[in-house]
Amino acid sequence: MTPAPRPPNGFLASLSEDDFELVRPYLKTADLTHELVLVEVDEVLKRAYLPHRGVISLVVRLARGEHVHIAMVGRDSIFGSFSAFGDPTALNGAVVLVPGFASTIEIDRLRAAADQSATLRAELARHALAVYAQVLQTAGCNAAHTVESRLARCLLQMRDLSGSNKLILTQEAMAQMIGARRNSVSLVASTLQQANYIHYSRGHIEITSLEGLRKISCECYAQVKTQYERLIRPRVLA
Repeated sequence: MTPAPRPPNGFLASLSEDDFELVRPYLKTADLTHELVLVEVDEVLKRAYLPHRGVISLVVRLARGEHVHIAMVGRDSIFGSFSAFGDPTALNGAVVLVPGFASTIEIDRLRAAADQSATLRAELARHALAVYAQVLQTAGCNAAHTVESRLARCLLQMRDLSGSNKLILTQEAMAQMIGARRNSVSLVASTLQQANYIHYSRGHIEITSLEGLRKISCECYAQVKTQYERLIRPRVLA
């Protein structure tokens, strides 16, 4: 019998045929519209999201209203893996940073499937650890590195996760991503454009030199990428 076709998501691609069949009947497709809020902190997360295209930003909201980006999930992984192991109450918010599409599955269904398969639980744990590693690296990066290197890191990560050199990002969103002031981001974005590393206009960014961004990015970009490759061994997605 011909195996069932799989959506273009790295987590789903990594599953064995038996594990994929545990979740396949419950998968649905949803639009990831720009700035769509998927969950707020302390809310119950009802669905996990497995992007085909687009990027989900995990954020913390501070008392004065600031939003600070702590990690990103794209087409190689899953948002909601932690909730499949127990308490579904969200420890952070999640918002769509880059629009696209995703498979979704109810957390209860995903948890029930994981209860039936040790290998599925192990795969969920690896993806959860990959996100956690990114959270830790982001915290250190925002505390120690320059605005320029942090912005380069985030742009490179978004490009990897979305599969596109063209991104929709306001200056406010960029400031939230790297924990910086908006005027600092504006100055750095202008510098990157003058160096012909990016083209930026009215909330639209096109990466024009990957090598240029890699040259000024801090080591955190390579470190996060290494951890992802070690933990989740992503397959190449078109």
